[in-house]
Amino acid sequence: MSGPEGSAPSAGAEGAWPRATGAIPAHAGLAFVIIIAAYFLDIIDASIVQIALPSIQKSFTVSTADLQWVYGAYAITLAGFLLLMGRAGDVFGQKKIFIAGLAVFTAASFLGGLAPNLLSLVVFRALQGIGGAMTTVTAFAIFLGLYPEGPERNRRFGIFVAVLSGGFVAGAFSGGVLTTYFGWRYVMFVNVPIGIATILLSQKYLPNASGWAKNQHLDVPGAVTVTAGIILFVYALTSAATLGFGSLLTFGPLLVSFAFLGAFVFIESRSKAPLMPLSFMRRGSVLASNTLALVLTSIVGGISFILTIYLQEILGYSAISAAFGTLPPALIFFLVGGWGASRLLNRLGARKTLLLSSALVTLGVLLLTPISPQGSYWGIVPGMTVWALGASIGFPAVNIAAVAGIKHGEEGLASGVVSTSFRVGFPLGLAVLLTVAGVFDPPAAAGAGALAAAAAVVAGFQYALFAGVLLGALAFLLALRIKDPPPMQWGKPEATQDPQESVPSFPESNPVPS
Repeated sequence: MSGPEGSAPSAGAEGAWPRATGAIPAHAGLAFVIIIAAYFLDIIDASIVQIALPSIQKSFTVSTADLQWVYGAYAITLAGFLLLMGRAGDVFGQKKIFIAGLAVFTAASFLGGLAPNLLSLVVFRALQGIGGAMTTVTAFAIFLGLYPEGPERNRRFGIFVAVLSGGFVAGAFSGGVLTTYFGWRYVMFVNVPIGIATILLSQKYLPNASGWAKNQHLDVPGAVTVTAGIILFVYALTSAATLGFGSLLTFGPLLVSFAFLGAFVFIESRSKAPLMPLSFMRRGSVLASNTLALVLTSIVGGISFILTIYLQEILGYSAISAAFGTLPPALIFFLVGGWGASRLLNRLGARKTLLLSSALVTLGVLLLTPISPQGSYWGIVPGMTVWALGASIGFPAVNIAAVAGIKHGEEGLASGVVSTSFRVGFPLGLAVLLTVAGVFDPPAAAGAGALAAAAAVVAGFQYALFAGVLLGALAFLLALRIKDPPPMQWGKPEATQDPQESVPSFPESNPVPS
């Protein structure tokens, strides 16, 4: 918070992280907008590129199997680099990694728009994923530093969820407009002015905080093994969604990923400066919260895909009609997740909120199991509504629970771990539920008509939905293990914290109201 004359604050006074003082800086409101802008780039990219995929396929004349890597390359590198970049922010400073990530993302977007062939586009999309990992994980870490644990953090996180929910819908709409009237390359170019503007604002308004461990180096062996392990794991899950777990292209990378991740755990248990201290995962509800985040997002990822296919391939809805069919859950996420969830969290606490969330998700998926080839959209509305209601209050609550009680200097680590849990959960759920659907999909008799074939597909989907119910029950059991953190005691410095290295200040400028 700036002083009366607009000067930078001194260490240990108003310039300290809110975690150390309990105060919220005057620039926090504008910094919060910058954080949302960075996440907005990632969310819009996810929906805007999907809309442009058919145009990209026609432009480069490629197969659908090759086309999937336009999105897959981004998702894989983003998930793989989250933990590394979160910890890099802790060591070198969140603001430095955040701005560098914006620069990488913006440059890769521009070059992707100029891509002469599919291979170059996939390479630039992979670079975009690295930039996205750098920005999103450090943005959340900066958010944790700006707002202390309590009602204000919960309220701000609700706004965060609401804006991002709207961003996904906005991305789909803008992607259609840009692709139709300007061409698919402009879905890449549109990121450039947003990225440049965010970089300029970040330089001026984000808090200046050096890394908490200036004299430490990143745990390179740990960084290499965990990044390679996560990338191969997500790659294997992406392949499993189409090829199944029995395919060599799935099973091989999966085994290698387990070897890398096992090596990572071994390295971390013996490292003097580990990338992810194993004691961190054993603290409080960190492990239970991140496992719950993995399970909840796996349910959402798998069920969303099944409902999309059911609406279009079984009930015969057009793509635009199916998109409109997802508006009710999108509105629930926007309204309930954005504003209702924070009030529920403040009233009930994280544990009770997550118990309610997992119960509603389980009930909602159970209500979806009676789907049939002769069904209608209105037959899935009750289940879809209950399921979305549970997920909309669960996502903010599990984020809050996963970062509760972290120490100063662990913002990036906590952000990287929970962000990785969410990113891996979606392809994991898709792979597991589609595998279940494929195993239990009874083959249609030779010469059977379209109705019999549709009935076989729906039968497989029903088994997948029952698997989703079991995942929901597992989520409820995990929620029982969540512990609400005790109230924070502000003004008590950490025993291991060096205040001269960890206290940030905002750049000199006139105060901006939050």
